[in-house]
Amino acid sequence: MNVVVVESPAKAKTINKYLGKDFEVLASFGHVRDLPPKDGSVRPDDDFAMEWEVEPASAKRIKAIADAVKGADRLILATDPDREGEAISWHLLEALTKRKVLKGVAVERVAFNAITKTAITEAMRHPRAIDMELVEAYLARRALDYLVGFTLSPVLWRKLPGARSAGRVQSVALRLVCDRELEIEKFRPEEYWTVEADMASGKSASFRARLTKFEGKKIDKMSIGDRAMAKSAVAAIEAASFTIASVEAKPAKRHPAPPFTTSTLQQEAARKLGFNAQRTMRTAQKLYEGVNLGGETVGLITYMRTDGVSMVGEAISEARHVIGDRHGALYLPSSPRVYASKQKNAQEAHEAIRPTSFSRLPENLHLDGDEAKLYALIWKRAVASQMESARFERTTIDMENADGTLAMRATGSVLLFDGFLTLYTEGRDDEEDENDTRLPKVDEGAPADVKKTYADQHFTQPPPRYTEASLVKKMEELGIGRPSTYASVLTVLRERDYVRMDKNRFIPEDKGRVVTAFLENFFARYVEYDFTADLENQLDKVSAGDLDWKQLLRDFWTQFSASVNDIGDLRIGDVLEALNTALAPHIYPEREDGSDPRECPSCKKGTLSIRLGKFGAFVGCSNYPDCKFTRPLGATDEAPAAEGDGALGEEPASGETIYLKDGRFGPYLEMAVAGEEKPKRSSLPKGWAKDTINLERAIKLLSLPREVGPHPEDGEMIEAGLGRYGPFVRHGRTYANVSDIEEVFDIGLNRAVTLIAEKKAGGGRGATSEPLKELGEHDGDHVRVMKGRYGPYVKWKKVNATLPKGLAPEDVTLEKALELIQERAAKGGKKGARKTAKTPAKKSASGTKKKPAAKKKTAAKAKG
Repeated sequence: MNVVVVESPAKAKTINKYLGKDFEVLASFGHVRDLPPKDGSVRPDDDFAMEWEVEPASAKRIKAIADAVKGADRLILATDPDREGEAISWHLLEALTKRKVLKGVAVERVAFNAITKTAITEAMRHPRAIDMELVEAYLARRALDYLVGFTLSPVLWRKLPGARSAGRVQSVALRLVCDRELEIEKFRPEEYWTVEADMASGKSASFRARLTKFEGKKIDKMSIGDRAMAKSAVAAIEAASFTIASVEAKPAKRHPAPPFTTSTLQQEAARKLGFNAQRTMRTAQKLYEGVNLGGETVGLITYMRTDGVSMVGEAISEARHVIGDRHGALYLPSSPRVYASKQKNAQEAHEAIRPTSFSRLPENLHLDGDEAKLYALIWKRAVASQMESARFERTTIDMENADGTLAMRATGSVLLFDGFLTLYTEGRDDEEDENDTRLPKVDEGAPADVKKTYADQHFTQPPPRYTEASLVKKMEELGIGRPSTYASVLTVLRERDYVRMDKNRFIPEDKGRVVTAFLENFFARYVEYDFTADLENQLDKVSAGDLDWKQLLRDFWTQFSASVNDIGDLRIGDVLEALNTALAPHIYPEREDGSDPRECPSCKKGTLSIRLGKFGAFVGCSNYPDCKFTRPLGATDEAPAAEGDGALGEEPASGETIYLKDGRFGPYLEMAVAGEEKPKRSSLPKGWAKDTINLERAIKLLSLPREVGPHPEDGEMIEAGLGRYGPFVRHGRTYANVSDIEEVFDIGLNRAVTLIAEKKAGGGRGATSEPLKELGEHDGDHVRVMKGRYGPYVKWKKVNATLPKGLAPEDVTLEKALELIQERAAKGGKKGARKTAKTPAKKSASGTKKKPAAKKKTAAKAKG
């Protein structure tokens, strides 16, 4: 018997089917060991010894694998074909060695680049040993990340209350977002004008030309800076006689992009499908592991964590065959296209991400949702990479006046042959499309007439905020992190509330800016782009066998620990002054009247400064407690109408002051109400940052709940408001979610009635909740994924198990559901067991614990 270990249970079933009865395929469910999240898990003083921990769930899986290995002939470690996969195989081997079950068992390592019968059979023919150089690179990376996180984060907690964590790659990615925001804030728009004219020569059609020379001087984008100069240029054009000075037509080609790597897939999926990196990788994982086609699970794409851009010869031949059949010989180059990775150490020379079979056309697979969209994107990109180039003709017409002091130019680009563009066009970030204007045929030396002139005012624009696509692209360009880690890094930034997303663009929160400013001032070396990139290069050297991993750690730790020790006695006052300077453009912008931006607008005597509270940073007056003026870090308004702790101004109807405060659960608004003991309060809804709250928005929020109108069936009033679980409309005891807080302020009666009806039909109180997904039966009862008040969960009989964070309802399999149900039942998954688990044991007068009474009847009997 041969035991094969893979990472995913979904893969295990498929691979077992391909390998046959002589093989038993088991799943490790990812990593089986990890560094425990506590001090001492990596010990620099003990030559960087690392302490690994096995969680209970992983211990069960290791035991199952160990039991299967006993008496087996071979153990085949077939975890994913990347650095993490190599590390998981190593961890498994270490764990099984400790259990002493490998005596007489041959251990081999294989890597499946695709979950197809051909790929699996071929991989099994070429087993190898575990690549210890890759494992050592993993160990070095894991130790570095641990040492930075567990050494730097406590410094942040002491010096910056409210800060959550720092990370080797995470902090540098955050700096990119913060640096871009600082560029935007420092940006001052400049005025410029463009001058153009509609021209014609003889009987030609008119065409648009732009001014390129005026008064003998070359004109560039910023040359015409005001209206007066633009008018002067227009007058000169209208008075001049132009001649066609030259006509130049040049052929040009546009070549297809290579097939996807991990990074380019994340970028294109963000641009074209609106997927974030995590959603892209989750969907790609499903396509790689396999989907059900005609009753058989088939892997549709090759492995999705790769820096490689090449495809094997068989795949290229199949792609060329599809191109010839579907598009014809004109679209097929005379020889295959060959791509080479620009990465110095591409991920183990893997193939690019491509379909496992190009004959599986996207329109024939009948996939659903995200899987259909992502597979089509991967298929089209891979096929297009082997297609003929697109051909253009780029034409330039130059016109001059008699003495050559005035010149106009028209440019056009005409598509002659679409080539690969017939199938696929690569997306771009914040770039204008090419000019596809066809110019008329004109003769050199012929006169050119001005038909109409145009003078348009423009202003320069600040650099755009990063999207996921452009941030991933920038990180890859700088060599920060590795593509396989980008999804998790960007997710951590959002979960730590260091950034927020607005229209799919990253905006740094004040908390993130404070952390970045602190690190730039006191740990500058460790958030430098070049330093982080150089560290990645050193890790690549470890994986290539050119650098000892322990030496890399020694060199890093010597300098890093010294930097941490240097700021041990740093006073909070020094930290605050450094932050005041670093964040000045953000928190102390120049005032229109030219007064000191740091002068307290309330008392006019104190100096504004950053202050640190339990829940983060804010701006306050140096004359505290005599002056209690405060405001959120990013707010830039002048002094509020009333003095106080975060006062925004007066509510017109009542004259009461509205305050913006920080509470235990985040920022909130507060206003006193006449005749009421307690003031009226409202938390800020999701997406409303503190620095965006002004008096107008505060009044709107505190006006909730509002009456929408009487329900047409019973006349009971429908209300719209903001609750613990977000914006809602309410009728009686039925609450229906509203997707956007802005809708709450103006939702009409018809829309509210519709939402409430849908809620009652699909899961309101008194209604039967429809399952999100039917998984099958177990022990005579249904296993389902349900929508719950606190999130999705799996249900079997009376046991309910909440889905772990990151597991989407559509990704849940029957096997995973039963595992969650088993774990929940063991903890007390049934209603009675759960109730008992939540009931604390009471102490008697003697101090001994009493068991809680299970039922009233039992308790009464005991008393009698």
